[in-house]
Amino acid sequence: MSKHGVGADIAANAARIRERIARAAERAGRRPEDIRLVAVSKLHSAERISEAIGAGIRDIGENYVQEAAAKLSEVPEGARWHMVGHLQRNKAKQAVQIFDMIQTVDSPRLAAAIGRHAEAAGGSVDILLQVNTSGESAKSGVAPDAVEKLLEAVSEMRGLRVQGLMTVGRWDPNPESARSEFRLLADLAGRLEDRGEAEMKWVSMGMSHDFEIAIEEGANLVRVGTGIFGPRPE
Repeated sequence: MSKHGVGADIAANAARIRERIARAAERAGRRPEDIRLVAVSKLHSAERISEAIGAGIRDIGENYVQEAAAKLSEVPEGARWHMVGHLQRNKAKQAVQIFDMIQTVDSPRLAAAIGRHAEAAGGSVDILLQVNTSGESAKSGVAPDAVEKLLEAVSEMRGLRVQGLMTVGRWDPNPESARSEFRLLADLAGRLEDRGEAEMKWVSMGMSHDFEIAIEEGANLVRVGTGIFGPRPE
């Protein structure tokens, strides 16, 4: 922590992450401003989130609906909230009241619940389809070869705007281990958009330990928690 306190610490961390994003984008021949940073605040306080917003962060990611709901009223307005954890169908109604984007849609039943509640509330919600690119059984998401079928089902539903794809790379001390999975997701998004099946506006992949690899492979939405907020509270 810096001598100036928690706020300065978060501001300095955010500045370092932005610089790393810019360098990764430049290596890939891309514009840094085209990469959106989502600060994942799981288990961190509303005060810490407010400090991140004060440091210029505009996108906040949360893993749990109830945790986000408890923080929402204590955080300055104007932030865009992203659901980045597994969403249970029975939490869909509350989720659409909180989140501007739900990044973890991985079944027609979940999508239908989200769309139904969004439409009942008189609006619609942005969603990403989560893909399990690593094949790990512990991870959520549909298999890469099932994405097209999911997209076909979801695209017929009201109350939803499919905006792209999301994945969680495998955890490995060597971030290069996830490169092929990130490339797979970006290629898949490109193919779906080329076919005119959906606008793949966002390719969400990469976290604190591997976001630079993800950017090099095509991510334009990265989810960074520890790199901004530091270790999660015990």
